[in-house]
Amino acid sequence: MKIKNRIVFFFICLTTICFSQQENQDISLAKFLEITQEKYNVKFSYAFEDVSNITIKTPKNNLSLADTLNYLNANTLLNFKTLDDRYITVSVLEKNITICGFIVDENNEPLIGATIKRINTTKGVISNTRGKFILENVPLDALIEISYLGFNTINGKANTFFIANNICKTIVLAEAEISLNQVYVTKFLTTGLQKSFDGSTILNTKKFGILPGLIDPDILQSIQALPGVESKNESIANINVRGGSNDENLMLWDDIKMYHSGHFFGLISAYNPYLTNKVVVSKNGTSSQYSDGVSSTVNMLTKNKITNTFSGGAGINLISGDAFLEIPLAKNLELHVSGRRSFTDVFLTPTYNNYFDKSFQDSDLNNNETIFNGESNSNFSFYDYSAKLLFDLGDKHEFRSNIIIIDNNLDYAETTINNRETITKSSNLNQRNIGFGGHWKANWNNRFSTKLIGYYSKYNVDASDLRVETNQLLFQSNEVLETGVKLNANYKLNSKLSLLAGYQFNETGILNETNVSIPAFNRTKKDVLLNHAFYTEAEFKNANTYLRAGARLNYFQKFSKLLVEPRINIKQKISRQFALNLKGEFKNQTATQKIDFQDDFLGVENRRWVLANEKDIPITTSKQASFGIDYKQNNLNIEATAFYKLVNGITASNQGFYNNFQFLSATGDYTARGVEFLINKSSSNYSAWLSYTYSINDYDFESFTPSVFPNNLDIRHSISLAFNYNILENLKASLGGVWRSGVPYTKPVEGNETVQDGNVTFVNYDLPNNETLDSFFRLDASLAYNFSFLNTTKATINLGVRNVTNQNNTISRYYEVDTNNQEQTIEIDNKSLKLTPNVSFRVQF
Repeated sequence: MKIKNRIVFFFICLTTICFSQQENQDISLAKFLEITQEKYNVKFSYAFEDVSNITIKTPKNNLSLADTLNYLNANTLLNFKTLDDRYITVSVLEKNITICGFIVDENNEPLIGATIKRINTTKGVISNTRGKFILENVPLDALIEISYLGFNTINGKANTFFIANNICKTIVLAEAEISLNQVYVTKFLTTGLQKSFDGSTILNTKKFGILPGLIDPDILQSIQALPGVESKNESIANINVRGGSNDENLMLWDDIKMYHSGHFFGLISAYNPYLTNKVVVSKNGTSSQYSDGVSSTVNMLTKNKITNTFSGGAGINLISGDAFLEIPLAKNLELHVSGRRSFTDVFLTPTYNNYFDKSFQDSDLNNNETIFNGESNSNFSFYDYSAKLLFDLGDKHEFRSNIIIIDNNLDYAETTINNRETITKSSNLNQRNIGFGGHWKANWNNRFSTKLIGYYSKYNVDASDLRVETNQLLFQSNEVLETGVKLNANYKLNSKLSLLAGYQFNETGILNETNVSIPAFNRTKKDVLLNHAFYTEAEFKNANTYLRAGARLNYFQKFSKLLVEPRINIKQKISRQFALNLKGEFKNQTATQKIDFQDDFLGVENRRWVLANEKDIPITTSKQASFGIDYKQNNLNIEATAFYKLVNGITASNQGFYNNFQFLSATGDYTARGVEFLINKSSSNYSAWLSYTYSINDYDFESFTPSVFPNNLDIRHSISLAFNYNILENLKASLGGVWRSGVPYTKPVEGNETVQDGNVTFVNYDLPNNETLDSFFRLDASLAYNFSFLNTTKATINLGVRNVTNQNNTISRYYEVDTNNQEQTIEIDNKSLKLTPNVSFRVQF
């Protein structure tokens, strides 16, 4: 009898899943109700769809039936009501609920700025500095998406995130396999700016917050918030990273090398930020798969995921209008398109007038005194278009193809009256970059993947200059054609260690041409260079250590020359708060920009791309090293980095000297060394930061006297201070200022300002770059207000003001011989942008 009783007891334990052993374990609600019915001999009456997909924790095994029903009422969105001793009804408690949670990574670190939204709507929130979010008035069956850059996206019904007993769930996001590197600082300066473990900075344009003076996440304007990144003349086409010239930055748009980056000759980024998903900026310690750009790499990546959701947006500001669409064509096929065009050729605004004055202040367009009995007028416009086709072949193969077109056009006309006859001569300047590209990525298994990339890039600047006085037609052209193929092979040994090996081939051709009608003259120069490269690297990362070490082997077929480029990038957390980082790299580039003061394009554009020939134009090479320490605690980030950079193979014509070396040919180098410091404190409502850069930057040209003198880009001190504040949930403000010491310039010899050589008189310059301009200061402000309408459409109004105090900054200075008195010179100053407001209105659906 005892044996029989024990068998019965054992059977009851099995059928009830032994609550005493399974306490606090996950169990489906449907299964729990079945067990409860048998345990208490009751019957639940419910609709299956009301309890499906609901999971609860099993309660203590000693609860009574009444306590069990109270537990279910407290931990589900259902109402359990007793009809009599046997029957219990189950009904949905409410249609709309409030959900909340804490978004963390696998190390339990909060993810700041994670997006939580209802799928197919614009309703959503972002997580605060603790990773917490609250989303109210959500339908029970609504689909919720939780996403964060560099991490796997998760989806689920709203009822899986509801608040039980006022306790928000902790939601862990796993790091995505496709992420570039582990995110180290999740909110850096503003929402959407992040710091990777390898030291690169990631700009997530979709989640971008606000920066002083900006009305949108302008890619090349935004990265100037980083320490060590300057623009001597406020032009995004002339970004200077750690004292380097603008042509030393490698610009990649979806793996396509771009040779042009700005609209309005440098005041507006040429890349539409609303189709660009993220931008990765590396100042040192670059992956071995990238070459060129001896100062930095700016890698722009468009959206690469098929969402099967039709979405888009459009906007307009006081310069241009733009629109973008994401169009599903099939379950595994999608098209992304964007376009932007200025309306400055049909409608002028105060913003355009200020931009025009800034861009063309030192050009023929603003020097019309030579036109006798006549007048001139100009017409400027720009546009950019891009498209991307996304196709997935199963889960293992993805195919992508891209096209981007960037265009600036300037028409200039001179009109004069001669013997009652009106004569008009027209000139034109067109600047364009077209890029085609695509890739095939194959995930052969969980460990091994390959990516085959191909691209074609064509850059043109063409100018035709016809003058009234001389009837002379001058035509100039600079053309770059580049094709490239790259194959990457990645092998993941385990969750911490991966290997990369690859091959890259580039063919680059550059043409420079000048034609003059009177007197007849033609000069054409074309160079072609083939480059083969093999590269490899190993990458190790865990919670505390990041190491990437590799090398690149470059072979230049034309010169039979081999260059070896080692790379190293190490970051080590020495405590929860402190981390050390060490970086070093060798890099090279074969295409640089020559600054031509004699054959410029209407006085507007004087930069021409030229190719290394290993004679008067060598291959430019660089060696960089940096060491830094980071502190991160309670949303306070502090960074201090010392850097050293040596760049060899620069040319005098590449630097744009306004001194006695202006027309001389020589090769040399420059050395930049200094310290970057940044302190950033943030919370859910504000972010404040202060950055300071101290740098010494010197040239060394052996054939010049003196051979060592300050670099044109020698900015000794640079300070940036900014503050962002969320006034309301949907109203943000930003205020910030930049102060930096003046750049060097060269004065004429006092008392002997000019010198004559035959029939030509020149400025007699003193010691090169021995003087400095007055310090530069600019205060900017922005305001952003967003709201929703039509349930699926989000709208944003942005106001930005550059140079709020209307500071009269001089950004460059040079001298010319006075035509009225050739023994004297005229001082010519180029000024910064005046007080310039801009406003934009955007909708997104």
